[in-house]
Amino acid sequence: MNKKISLLLAEDDENLGQLLHAFLKSKDFDVELARNGKIAFEKFTASSFDFCIFDVMMPVMDGFTLAKEIREIDRKVPILFLTAKAMKEDKLEGFAIGADDYLAKPFSMEELLARISAILRRVEVKSTEAAAHLKVGKIDYEPELRLLHLEDGTKKLTTKENQLLELLVKNENEILDRQATLRAIWGDDNYFNGRSMDVYIAKLRKLLKEDPAIEIMNVHGKGFKFIVK
Repeated sequence: MNKKISLLLAEDDENLGQLLHAFLKSKDFDVELARNGKIAFEKFTASSFDFCIFDVMMPVMDGFTLAKEIREIDRKVPILFLTAKAMKEDKLEGFAIGADDYLAKPFSMEELLARISAILRRVEVKSTEAAAHLKVGKIDYEPELRLLHLEDGTKKLTTKENQLLELLVKNENEILDRQATLRAIWGDDNYFNGRSMDVYIAKLRKLLKEDPAIEIMNVHGKGFKFIVK
């Protein structure tokens, strides 16, 4: 049985939001609706989504800011912007942030569905089963089961160790922003959580040291970079 595509929808217009929510659910998507960018980001960090649809103009946190925050921790999840604006500058900004497509209001539900389907085909969203087993250097890693298969046995990671390693691996060779990672995993980027994350980074370095090609590098003032040489 195929896994439903989980979709995060951020739309502050209550009527349109409910309409889109109902339509997408009727098309067999698993949909979470948020009325502003802040709530959407909280939902994104608390769960796992295969696709995002964000209205650009929202209170509290707009769609562009939301997308920037998400791109700090996930560079691959598809993002489709909805906007009442059709200005070229806005489209360029959206694509620069990492949008996969742009849909100007008003639009038909059929057009929205066609855009979603096209993006999903393009990015070839992987099923949980296909992404369940990763090779990190020469080490086997199963993020769904929180397992690292090491030479001296299999290690079961804690939830936070696993969340942190999965983010690092997904963003290989890219800078993983420190504050965004703290907000995503700990919910707050305060000093004490920062110290806690540093402890977890040290634990991961110790676990991965059997492969000398793997390095978790500190990037001063920014965050971390996961490198497999």
